[in-house]
Amino acid sequence: MLDVHFGAGNIGRGFIGETLADNGFKITFVDVNETLIDELNKRNGYTIELAAEGQKHIEVHDVKGINNGKDPKAVAEEIAKADMVTTAIGPKILKFIAPLIADGIKLRQANNDTQTLDVIACENMIGGSQSLKKSVYEALNDDEQAWADQYIGFPNAAVDRIVPLQKHDDPLFVSVEPFKEWVIDKSQMKNPEIQLKGVDYADDLEPYIERKLFSVNTGHATVAYTGNMKGYKTIGEAVKDDSVVEQAKHVLGETGDLLIQKWGFDPEVHHAYQKKILSRFENPYISDDIERVGRTPIRKLGFDERFIRPIRELKERGRDYSALVDTAGMMFFFNYPNDSESVKLQQMLKDEPIDQVIRETTGLKDEDLVNEIKAAYEKHLAEK
Repeated sequence: MLDVHFGAGNIGRGFIGETLADNGFKITFVDVNETLIDELNKRNGYTIELAAEGQKHIEVHDVKGINNGKDPKAVAEEIAKADMVTTAIGPKILKFIAPLIADGIKLRQANNDTQTLDVIACENMIGGSQSLKKSVYEALNDDEQAWADQYIGFPNAAVDRIVPLQKHDDPLFVSVEPFKEWVIDKSQMKNPEIQLKGVDYADDLEPYIERKLFSVNTGHATVAYTGNMKGYKTIGEAVKDDSVVEQAKHVLGETGDLLIQKWGFDPEVHHAYQKKILSRFENPYISDDIERVGRTPIRKLGFDERFIRPIRELKERGRDYSALVDTAGMMFFFNYPNDSESVKLQQMLKDEPIDQVIRETTGLKDEDLVNEIKAAYEKHLAEK
């Protein structure tokens, strides 16, 4: 079987690629990174290292690459014969690859290929595949959309694996943590006959997406923003500070309270899940840069993102969200010149009063919450 995977970066190779290869798939990676594509075509394989004691190596074979910037037609032709399409490119990039997927769908229709196909966005976002579908359909006419409705699925997915920023002499070598979780919404699949080992299939994906987003992503970001306030440069340095870990525990306590109430997760099981998350952050074989984990602070301050959404929903339920608000106040101090959103946020703080910046970045209309985040910001400002 063949998978066309958009994104030949560390997550694409080290997580999605590894899982697909373990299921016997051949993989065509699509990317604009010429070095990665050339190396994939030269070697047809790469090595993954597990970031744990023993540092086991896994070899992935039967891969190749297409540079979609140079040969978009080849991408469409590959999708025309694919058994699955996956992505791991980042939420903001999905709309840019949508026309390529649309061209592949048009070619399948022209070939009268009625073999069903699932397109799965493996991104850190809620509703990633369905969001991609909207962008793909913008490039299809009514007849093509009707055909796609019959034969092309866009099942949402939840993915979880820490793949830190890294540099190796070998551009294809990638180090990943041993833990991984990939859950697919089987109710949205068009080809449920493909069941991947190492992947879970759920009737309702939303609880799993929120559990991951509000636990792993919120927790990891909390360590980054708290560590940044204390002058640390890596997650590894930050988690050696008990006060940073305590902040993460308080935040996870609040998001855990929401998840247990909202989705009925077993409290004992969920607390064990949270404990596992903290141990993953403390893995000595993975020390990610705070700059990478905390990047794009404006996106992460979004209305439905990892801090503001649980704050809103906990307030609605009359539950405690003080640690989340405290961390949100820290996010406005994230200042890295290599991150465009960080630069933009700092400029907004220079040009506008803090309460207005909070409204613009979070989308909040609840003035009480705006003022609570403002108070947290001013508290941290006074401490600096």
